[in-house]
Amino acid sequence: MTDSTREDMKDTLRILIATDCHLGYLEKDEIRRHDSFEAFEEICSIAEQNEVDLILLGGDLFHENKPSRSTLVKCIEILRHHCLNDRPVQFQVVSDQTINFINTFGHVNYEDPHYNVGLPVFTIHGNHDDPAGVDNLSAIDILSTCNLVNYFGKMALGGSGVGEITLYPILIRKGFTAVALYGLGNIRDERLNRMFQTPHAVQWMRPEAQDECQVSDWFNILVLHQNRVKANPKNAINENFLPRFLDFIVWGHEHECLIDPQEVPGMGFHITQPGSSVATSLIDGESKPKHVLLLEIKGNQYRPTKIPLKSVRPFEYAEVVLKDESDIDPNDHNSILEHLDKVVNTLIEKSSRKVVKRDELKLPLVRIKVDYSGFMTINPQRFGQKYVGKVANPQDILIFSKVSRKGRTEGKVDDAEKLRPEELNQQNIEALVAEGNLKMEILPVDDLDVALHNFVNKDDKMAFYSCVQYNLDETRKKIARDSDILKFEEQDLVLKVGECLEERVKERSTRSKEKAISGTNAEDARSNNTSGVSGMVSFSDDDDNVPQISAPKTTARGKKMLPTAMGSSHAASKLGKTPASGRGRGRGKASGNLKQTTLDGSLGFRGSNRSASVRSIADEENVDSASSDEIEQLNVNDVEDSSGEEQSLQGKGHKRAAPRGRGRGSTTSKRGRKSVNSSLNRMFTSRDDEDDDDDDVPKRFNTSQPKAPKTYGSLRRQVG
Repeated sequence: MTDSTREDMKDTLRILIATDCHLGYLEKDEIRRHDSFEAFEEICSIAEQNEVDLILLGGDLFHENKPSRSTLVKCIEILRHHCLNDRPVQFQVVSDQTINFINTFGHVNYEDPHYNVGLPVFTIHGNHDDPAGVDNLSAIDILSTCNLVNYFGKMALGGSGVGEITLYPILIRKGFTAVALYGLGNIRDERLNRMFQTPHAVQWMRPEAQDECQVSDWFNILVLHQNRVKANPKNAINENFLPRFLDFIVWGHEHECLIDPQEVPGMGFHITQPGSSVATSLIDGESKPKHVLLLEIKGNQYRPTKIPLKSVRPFEYAEVVLKDESDIDPNDHNSILEHLDKVVNTLIEKSSRKVVKRDELKLPLVRIKVDYSGFMTINPQRFGQKYVGKVANPQDILIFSKVSRKGRTEGKVDDAEKLRPEELNQQNIEALVAEGNLKMEILPVDDLDVALHNFVNKDDKMAFYSCVQYNLDETRKKIARDSDILKFEEQDLVLKVGECLEERVKERSTRSKEKAISGTNAEDARSNNTSGVSGMVSFSDDDDNVPQISAPKTTARGKKMLPTAMGSSHAASKLGKTPASGRGRGRGKASGNLKQTTLDGSLGFRGSNRSASVRSIADEENVDSASSDEIEQLNVNDVEDSSGEEQSLQGKGHKRAAPRGRGRGSTTSKRGRKSVNSSLNRMFTSRDDEDDDDDDVPKRFNTSQPKAPKTYGSLRRQVG
């Protein structure tokens, strides 16, 4: 290495990017149990050979939410073998690390004096290894506590309604190269989609301009783990939702390898989709060669280099339409078998020719999709018995399908959905309620749907308890604002609860209609934007005119009226009051690194004249959009609504208490009225401070969003 090359490397940040390692996939399969670990071992070896500064993982490091002990041990062994050494780390983290890494230690792992970390690993969580349980922990928290990885992008969903998140970048400096690394762990796609379209729900913090480094000098990278746009746009994230100041995006969750960065028209950033390192679904998208990406950044320029993974098990995919084959007789079962045997043998030979070293030959994966329209089917298990020892998946070589009558388009959509088989054949609470014509009178349908999902798929024992507790607290707050329960008798209190629930139903019905109207206007604005009219993005440099981020506070009146019911609200009122302090180690201090910046227009805003204190960071284009009056009205509704729900309660009416008096109706129980009164009485006298750990219910009890220091600023993306 020459002196000029060494000098050039001092200012070049080298990052190895991979996603969806799925460690522990098919760990009980005797043939394929080691595939995920061998691929991960190769990824770490490639990082060492290329002397990268860090490894960046895009989620789904583990295949299971609760990986087995064997999987954890093998993962820790690989990380210790490749990451713990005496190799010096050439970059610095200059942001407030207590905000970037939310754990007990609150600093990047290579700065710990008790560990020699030579290869730092930064990772977010995916939908397979996302946080769950009472303490909202994931398997990655175990690795982070062991100081083996740097876990970032873990969001605390604060606020009310759909929730609010704030993205704080990890600020990395190497020479004159400055990188702002944003991370967004997996959030349910439906919810995150609504958050991006809700004003001020997603806030972006940007670095502060300094003499040696301006805001435009930072190279901004975003790592996320979500669905990309497919058949249902509400179940995915559109690239146009993301802010234009980003330079590079690493998209996880999609397993098809599209490693070459692709530019998004009109947005100015590039997206790379590394895909999975192990095939978890036998479809066409998974059969493409697997790669990782070596990203070299110098200043505002980057150079991508794709590196193939050689340890991945070969996978061959083919599609056969029986009616198009001339050598097949529809009435001859043996002719179908003979033709399919030829196809399988051809794919096995094709796979063996790709192997360079014969000692590394692995049994290939073979999948044939057979369109049997007009033909009889055969038993796939019986067909695969003859290929035991020749392929790695003899039991599911064949998959049969028919062409849909509605056209080929729907057939293609079904194939795309098979990329994630865990999403198929699942019913939600909404479908069950609609099918049975039931009426939900107290618990919202969406909250109950989320609780059932976490209870079944994440083994969250407290899911239903958290759902009920959250809705009870909302009811208590509503009554505390409207009346003084100390002056009420039991009968009046029950009557007040009924009126309160009816008001909540009306409020949420009205808000749902308003959001539907505003969503339509936002969709029209986006369509105008994508058709050639770009949005004007402007920033304000006046720090005094930008409101500070703070959690909603409880009124004093509410505290006096219902002291026993406001324990959780008292805890929630402390959100954001703990100042974020930098580490006293010479690195990681936030002073002078971030500043207040506000995004005034993106989608759904009309163009305005900019003053001297406003400067443009985008293409300085105007946008045709919805009226700002409607957006201001929507903002007011979001702030004033304290119910914390975005959908109306199902059901037409509620049981009301009997009128006051000492008649016969007051002594006899009719249709469970007595039990309703007693349960509602307990509702207002009980108090519980348990955490609400569901990722789709706002964190109201124990989890708090750290307040940004004065040098931080919010880039508010307002959509719709």
